[in-house]
Amino acid sequence: MAQITLTLPDGSKKELESGKSLSDFIQSQLPFLKEKALAAVTGDGRTVDLSFEPKEDTHIQFLTFDDKEGKEVFHHSSAHLLGMATQRLWPHARLTVGPVIENGPGFFFYDIDFGDTILSPEDLPKIEAEMGKIVKEDLTVKRWELSRVEAIEKFKKENEPYKVELIQGFESDSVSLYGQGEWYDLCRGPHVPRTGLLKAFKLTAISGAYWKGDSKNKQLTRIYGVSFPNKKLLDEYLFLIEEAKKRDHRKLGKELDLFSFQDEAPGFPFWHPKGTLLWNTLANYIRQECFRRGYHEIKTPTILNSSLWKRSGHWDNFKENMYFTDIDEADFAVKPMNCPGCCLIYKYHMHSYRELPLRYMELGTVHRHEMSGVLHGLFRVRAFTQDDAHIYAPLEKVESEVEDIIDFTFDVYKKFGFTEFKTFIATRPEKSQGSDEDWDLATRALHDALKKKGIEYGIKEGDGAFYGPKIEFNIKDSLGRLWQCGTVQIDFSMPNRFELDFTSSDGKKHAPVMIHRAIYGSLERFIGILIEHFEGKFPLWLNPTQIRIVTVAEAHNDYATTVYNDLHSQDFRVELDIRNEKIGSKIRDSILKRASFTVILGDKEKESDSVSIRRLGEEKTETISRDGFLALLKGEL
Repeated sequence: MAQITLTLPDGSKKELESGKSLSDFIQSQLPFLKEKALAAVTGDGRTVDLSFEPKEDTHIQFLTFDDKEGKEVFHHSSAHLLGMATQRLWPHARLTVGPVIENGPGFFFYDIDFGDTILSPEDLPKIEAEMGKIVKEDLTVKRWELSRVEAIEKFKKENEPYKVELIQGFESDSVSLYGQGEWYDLCRGPHVPRTGLLKAFKLTAISGAYWKGDSKNKQLTRIYGVSFPNKKLLDEYLFLIEEAKKRDHRKLGKELDLFSFQDEAPGFPFWHPKGTLLWNTLANYIRQECFRRGYHEIKTPTILNSSLWKRSGHWDNFKENMYFTDIDEADFAVKPMNCPGCCLIYKYHMHSYRELPLRYMELGTVHRHEMSGVLHGLFRVRAFTQDDAHIYAPLEKVESEVEDIIDFTFDVYKKFGFTEFKTFIATRPEKSQGSDEDWDLATRALHDALKKKGIEYGIKEGDGAFYGPKIEFNIKDSLGRLWQCGTVQIDFSMPNRFELDFTSSDGKKHAPVMIHRAIYGSLERFIGILIEHFEGKFPLWLNPTQIRIVTVAEAHNDYATTVYNDLHSQDFRVELDIRNEKIGSKIRDSILKRASFTVILGDKEKESDSVSIRRLGEEKTETISRDGFLALLKGEL
């Protein structure tokens, strides 16, 4: 028999008999992957089933649940598991689509037409039980192809009108089907080799959805689910979900009276006094750090003439996300980004190479039109403030500036207690501006800077900004979730569009390179992340409620007022609770308000000019002098 050579990721080469599948290969040569391998990627970049039979020598990478693509295969197969179980229980149910998703109440969903049957959350355990039976049956998953005409006829006979409609929209002459046991579905695949691998799952939500997202079409039932290779991973995930619910920044934001959203301005946050304190603390901190690093703060207008946005490229590449208005019969736009205004400030003066790099920072509020369905607390809003900076540098200093920004970014994140990060380079998107040469040069500079700093990074193909590639910084929170916050972008395009220049040492004019950077990204979103990361229990320097003074009885109110005035005069954020309530109730209220320190004052404290303090999260109470408490506070700050 002829032999096919398979080259594995470590460079080793192994032989496979012609006509044998990748499953056969695993069985004979890589038995440790028998319960782990889900699919494979071939040398030409195709993701294939393990039933695939290589026809020629190729590179092979086997995918497990540890791989992003492996997870997608696993979750896609779990959607099929859901579809099969549903049709076993409700044979009249008609399936539409069951995709994998990244954001939402599950990792996958299936949209299903149940006809006159109305499903409720109480039905989900019944579906889960049937899914469990199918897993125990350990059915082999098979793929086959039919011509477009044959497939249409097949699904017509099976009374699957949605599948017929989908196939009629395809351009290819053939389609693929996947089946397990008596059930099959229209699908491109790939899928896991057998249902027995889909061991742990949970149906998480049920909702309505219109066919093809069009409200003119029939409303379907959407069932969401999550799945894992084992129960331990599922239990850990469900625990984190419950923890995330407790930490939801929308819930805590209301409880701590930080912000609200009103019907009069959907998607636009209203910052209450305590939330504004938190916001200003973040803003002042980043201002100070920028000042230390040689940045100059600027402010640019919120509304600018449409000619500016056409010149910058936003009109062609970002128009659908912008708001517009007419002023004096001319077209204006509300700024979605700060960079064009910054370019006008740079252009206002002549510049020499001796001034560069020139670093401008702006806490600039931008407005972007987001669809109402994607708004999500502070994480997705229509108005937010970016800790933006734009650096104008000669080409030879770009890489060192990027290295400094990387250091700056990690210093800031560590200040908030974040210690684990994931970094990516996002490359040129399909909708972009600028020459290939400039994009290649900018992308290479980002690669080189990260390599020099010894930082591992991944690639996000096509996820760059329309004007340049970028580094994306992801921080891991206390629940292990990754949040994409900071970015660094290299831009050759905008300086050329705005005809920006500087005089070099040879007396000639040259265009600077423009580096865009943000560290928080959006102050609003970063605050949402911090609320959930700390569960509202902010460190002292951040906490809007640093100290809450509570009295045992009315006789202690005067002393409490004296202590309050002393702390308040030294700029501590302190609150005074002298209500005629039981001391236990006041202490509980202070804990609920997440005060860093609860100060308890009674006879003993008044007579000895001392304070009894209880730290947030601790049950023990410590009595110290007022001067000692002040020294403790200043030391922590």
